[in-house]
Amino acid sequence: MNILVLFSLLTSFLLGICNAAPSVSLVSNTVLDSSSIFFVSYDGVVNVNSFQLSGVLTYGNYQYAAWYTSNRNAVLARRQLPSGSWSTLQLPHQLSTNDSHNVIAVGVSPSDGRIHVALDCHSTQMFYTRSEAGFATSGASWAASRFEGITTTLGNLNIGSTVTYPQFVLTSDNVLQFVYRSGVSGNGATQLAEYNGGSWSNVGSWASASGTYTSTNGKTSTARNLYIHGFTYRNGRLHVTGTWREQNSAVMCNGGGLTNHDTTYFYSDDKGRNWRNSAGSSIGTSGSNPVNVNTGGIIVDSLNADHGLMNQESQDVDSAGQIHAIISYIPGRFTQCVTNYQADRTAYARAFHVFRSTNGAFTKMEIPWAINAVGRSQIVMDGQDNVYVILPYVRIVTASKSSGWTDWTMAYDGVANGLNAFGEVTVDRARVSSGLLSIMYQVKSSGTTPSALRLIDFRLNG
Repeated sequence: MNILVLFSLLTSFLLGICNAAPSVSLVSNTVLDSSSIFFVSYDGVVNVNSFQLSGVLTYGNYQYAAWYTSNRNAVLARRQLPSGSWSTLQLPHQLSTNDSHNVIAVGVSPSDGRIHVALDCHSTQMFYTRSEAGFATSGASWAASRFEGITTTLGNLNIGSTVTYPQFVLTSDNVLQFVYRSGVSGNGATQLAEYNGGSWSNVGSWASASGTYTSTNGKTSTARNLYIHGFTYRNGRLHVTGTWREQNSAVMCNGGGLTNHDTTYFYSDDKGRNWRNSAGSSIGTSGSNPVNVNTGGIIVDSLNADHGLMNQESQDVDSAGQIHAIISYIPGRFTQCVTNYQADRTAYARAFHVFRSTNGAFTKMEIPWAINAVGRSQIVMDGQDNVYVILPYVRIVTASKSSGWTDWTMAYDGVANGLNAFGEVTVDRARVSSGLLSIMYQVKSSGTTPSALRLIDFRLNG
């Protein structure tokens, strides 16, 4: 063979290896609870939901997980990384109702080493507790006695009696924040609180229900809420993507759909006090002038309320400070009018990768696998800005930065590997920076028959 031809073939082969989509390697699959609570509501199960930013959480040398047992008890577990055995403690609280949105969220405040737990709310009062100081780092015996009593306030802060989607988030300078919705679906405000000096303070509403939305069918809605895909800090900047849900169902072409519409993006450089759109224009201030549906320059992907657009999927931010989000809906090639979002999403929905380039332009790319589920997907990025998307049933698809995130590959198929996962999963986002992906999932069951809750770990091979 001609030496030039051989060199060309070898170069092409090596470039193919260098530009290949990243892979994942299975490390372990551990049973957290062989018999955890199981029921389906709002198309989900209470122990694993995409919108749980911290249902499983790494902090320091420990990983934490929280769930409800088959007898409804709230359990908090801990293991020492990388592969220690799990210890569990039972908090003095039981799940109040069979509502899959009454999730448990876990956070740690670095300023005093306390573990914070918020749970069991869906447009109702929230329950909250926190540990003794230093407990997150001391390695002291794992016991419920180290936690304060359960309250219906956020410690010292009264956040009202209609709370949903509690989420703990760490800022770039390690301040613990708390994100939640007040009000109800279709008529609610997204709120922010902050923990400093051992107590909580209110930052205020940063996305409100106000304004008027007019749909493509000419119908209007005057109330809504913003569902967020995340609340992500990178290099001091806070990034938020989301979708609006309207109160008036008349904005849809058919009552069997979802009133969700449009994908939005905006950011804050002062920990959620003031907000700017993608162009850098000032658009709102938390507490006094929150963002609303008529705020200019925040829609980055326009879509009407007729396509079963899902709320609360996920997002991440790359090393250049650019947002990446996963959204999913039923493309127009299947139908221009969703009439049954559960059936139509299961049959036709596709996930899309939406990301911002450094020039400010947004790109949307369809991921070439059907979701085959009603529910949501998760996105994480490794240290080289490669993308890993966890589709329902623990199917992991990947794309490399070097390809411009176009070389989508199925890196792990939880269906083919017999995991029998229910659908949506919860991801330990704090652990990804160490090159490991921890995914909490629940085994499928029927009715209210308990099933196993598991944590599966993968090494990211970017």
